Amino acid sequence: MGAERLRASGSETPRLDAELLLCHAVGAERTVVLAHPEAPVGADAARRFRTDIERRSAGEPVAYIRGLKEFYGLAFQVDPRALIPRPETERLVELAEADIRRRLGLADRGGKPLRIVDVGTGSGAIAVALAVAVRRLGAADAVAILATESSPDALDLAKENAVSHGVADRIGFAEADLLPEDTSGGPFDLVLANLPYVRHDAMADLPRATSFEPAVALDGGDDGLEVIGRLLARLPNVLAAGGSALLEIGADQGEAIAALALDRLPGWACTVEVDLAGLPRVARISRG
Repeated sequence: MGAERLRASGSETPRLDAELLLCHAVGAERTVVLAHPEAPVGADAARRFRTDIERRSAGEPVAYIRGLKEFYGLAFQVDPRALIPRPETERLVELAEADIRRRLGLADRGGKPLRIVDVGTGSGAIAVALAVAVRRLGAADAVAILATESSPDALDLAKENAVSHGVADRIGFAEADLLPEDTSGGPFDLVLANLPYVRHDAMADLPRATSFEPAVALDGGDDGLEVIGRLLARLPNVLAAGGSALLEIGADQGEAIAALALDRLPGWACTVEVDLAGLPRVARISRG
């Protein structure tokens, strides 16, 4: 019944949405609910399920209704303060983790930690996922992570997620437009960013659920690269020699980001990493 209601409302994944909302209503894992379809549902859970189905029918994302989203094997608290973490962004985290492993395996740094900044952290998904990964490596003291965000509300959400995963003491947080003005701590070895990259004229064509998310976290200006371009202009002042920036981009922006990097950062290298579908997803910009 719930799936039919969602299908009629235009949900792209009505059955999955209904299953997730039923799990949320009864407080059980999806595998348990699917294994016991005949199990009775209490009156309170049934009312909650009907309410949630109506919210989803109105377009609200399932992640906001449930209050969580799985990302990189972790459960993150999500709400309208920040963009919902996307599966595509896991590719950026994979590349960053591999880069960290490589850099930690290089010659001794003289006790200096590897410095990483997650620009526009939003829910904190990238910074927290990396902090957890570094902890698993047993290298927490060898890596310093800073997360920046222009929205104080989103920054609060990022801090809450860091606390939930036990890494709040391993991440510094700064309210800033891209990067803090004070960079006296030294240059960064790795700059990470999932900044807005949707072209302004394409915003109206996005799925209805995205209208519940902060538009400022999606709208990348006329060419989709306006905010990313502002970050590129800052890199010469913040990126260490031999350092790299990993920037998430749209699937149609591979050539555009390479051209923009060539224009803004002559002499630097720019390669584009693809996702599991073979589409451009992350621009790697390296300083020689």
